[in-house]
Amino acid sequence: MRWRKRRETGEEALVAGQRAADELAAALRSGACLPSVQAPGLSLDPGEDVHADVMCGTARFYGTEVAYPQGRVGYFEDHPTFGRRWVDNRQLEARRRRDAEIDAQDRWRDHTAARVVLTSQGFRLRPAPYGSDWLPFDHVLLTGMKPRPACGQVVLTYSTCAPLHLTGPAVPWLVVALENLLMTSDWGL
Repeated sequence: MRWRKRRETGEEALVAGQRAADELAAALRSGACLPSVQAPGLSLDPGEDVHADVMCGTARFYGTEVAYPQGRVGYFEDHPTFGRRWVDNRQLEARRRRDAEIDAQDRWRDHTAARVVLTSQGFRLRPAPYGSDWLPFDHVLLTGMKPRPACGQVVLTYSTCAPLHLTGPAVPWLVVALENLLMTSDWGL
C-alpha cells in the first residue's frame, strides 16, 4: 500500500511539472519573458541570468577502460594420484573477462541527484553530496535534445562531452525554458 501511495505522489509530481511547463509555454507565447531567480552559491559571468534552480536526477553516457580481474581463477583439487594441486577454471576466467568488457561499454553512469541551475549561458550542475564545484554545460556546445516530457526526462548531447540525462518533475519546465532560450539566441540548435 505504501508503494502505491509513493507512486501516485510521483505521478502527481510529474503532472504538476507538466502543468507548470504548459503554463510557461503559454506565457512565453503571449510575450512574457523567462523568470529570473536567485541561485545562492553560484557565481555568474557578467550578463548571465538565472532562470531556474531545481533538483533533478542526472546521469552521463560513456564507456570506460576495461579493468580485467586480477589473479587466477580455479580451485584446489585433492587428486588420489597427484595429491593436492591447483586446477585452473578457464570457463570462469573467460566469463570474468567477458563481464569486465561488457561493464566497460558505453552506458548510463554516475546516476545521482544534482542541483541543476538553468542560466542564460547553460546548465550548471552541482552533484549531491554538494561540493564546491559546479559542472558547466554551455548552451553554445549543445548539439541535440531528446525530451520525453511525459516521463520527466530529457537527454542533452554536447559537442565536447558525454550526453547528459536529466530526470524529475522539473524537467518539462526546463525543456520549455531551454527551447525558448535557444530560439531567442544566435547559437540555437
